[in-house]
Amino acid sequence: MDTYENTIPGNEQHAESAPTQQAPQPQQPQYQTQPVYTSAYTGSPYAYPPRVNAPYANQWQGTPNYTYQRPMYTPPAPPSQPAQQENKGGFWKTVWISAVVAVVCCGITAAAVSAYWQQRNDNLSASLNEKLGVLREEIAGNTHIGSGDSVSGSPGATVEGGLTPGQVYAQNVESVVAISCTAFTGVSSGSGFIMTEDGYIVSNYHVVSDATDITVICSDGTEYEAKFVGGDESNDIALLKVDATGLQAAVIGNSDALIVGDQVAAIGNPLGELTSTLTVGYVSAKDRVITTDGTQINMLQTDAAINPGNSGGPLFNMKGEVVGITTAKYSGTTNSGASIEGIGFAIPIGDVIDMLEDLRLYGYITGAYLGVSVSNVDTTDADLYGLPMGVLVHDVTSGSCAQKGGIKARDIIVNLGGYDIENLNDLTRALRKFEPGQTITATVYRSGGEVQLSLTLDAKPQADQ
Repeated sequence: MDTYENTIPGNEQHAESAPTQQAPQPQQPQYQTQPVYTSAYTGSPYAYPPRVNAPYANQWQGTPNYTYQRPMYTPPAPPSQPAQQENKGGFWKTVWISAVVAVVCCGITAAAVSAYWQQRNDNLSASLNEKLGVLREEIAGNTHIGSGDSVSGSPGATVEGGLTPGQVYAQNVESVVAISCTAFTGVSSGSGFIMTEDGYIVSNYHVVSDATDITVICSDGTEYEAKFVGGDESNDIALLKVDATGLQAAVIGNSDALIVGDQVAAIGNPLGELTSTLTVGYVSAKDRVITTDGTQINMLQTDAAINPGNSGGPLFNMKGEVVGITTAKYSGTTNSGASIEGIGFAIPIGDVIDMLEDLRLYGYITGAYLGVSVSNVDTTDADLYGLPMGVLVHDVTSGSCAQKGGIKARDIIVNLGGYDIENLNDLTRALRKFEPGQTITATVYRSGGEVQLSLTLDAKPQADQ
């Protein structure tokens, strides 16, 4: 049996001595190959190259790539599994950080919102305090604030002793009368109230001035013939007398204590046939200078219904006291066609109670008298010509204290006895402060300057009653 040797590296020295014959074809070597793996998480195949037996390395060129169908098996866990676990931990960490950030942001937002509303509240409080300060100043300078005697509305007033409108009516209806007058021109009617229990009745001058016969009708229907005692046309007041005793007299109140907004009640005889009618309203304004029949009178304004026939009747406060004498109302329509409603007027009882006492005691009005015909200075003229507010003198009565003291027509009276005069109401009130025969100083505006005059006041002549 012949022996053959393969030529292998390192045995070249044996090649010359070896017999020359064709070597048999070698058997294909059996290689231990590795299976092809497919990654479970990348999808990319990878394979290990087959191992080559060293003796046949020179005979086989290249690396054969074998693919074998191998039995299925479960590969070991891919190396990325720990990374997945790390990612789960990172997710919750991210959630936690996000939550912390959200809480911090919410806190910052809440703090910003709180600061905004705090600033807003501070601004509102400052604005409110400023407005309250202005309101307090206005209240301090409001001349229409009462003394606390008017039940409703006045600072310091209490409702103790205050009545409802129904109680005011029940308490005072027997003090109110209806008045029927016969005159040459026909029959007229009005209202009045009992001033004293022995039969003195108060009404308006315009209700009874032209009457030839006057009848007073009480709330129970009792009728009395009345006599005219006296009156004052410029203040639209009159005093009547009936022959009776034990009548229920009304209680006189303080009209100066009223303020706008106080509740008031009127009882009267509207239309001359609806006797003992109650209407209720409020004080709408004070110190309204109203012209009636060419005469200017200071008035209270009220929205209590005042109708023809109410003239001369009482206006009560909620203590059941007379604070006014109902006198007039605005009615009809305006130039634009709008109806006029709820505008009635009453003479403040405080302006005329002393005059009524004079009429009761003497039959005429005593007190100081100037002897001038005057009117209010027009505000437009005052602005246009630079005139002061006061009362403009139109005429001076011959022989009066005004003429003797040097007052002239077209003078403007701006002060009387130390009391500033801006309108007729001021002049009337100032004159009531003095007695006839008293000497006072009057200041008038004349020819662009003020002139002071000395006046010795007259008593009001009976012929003017």
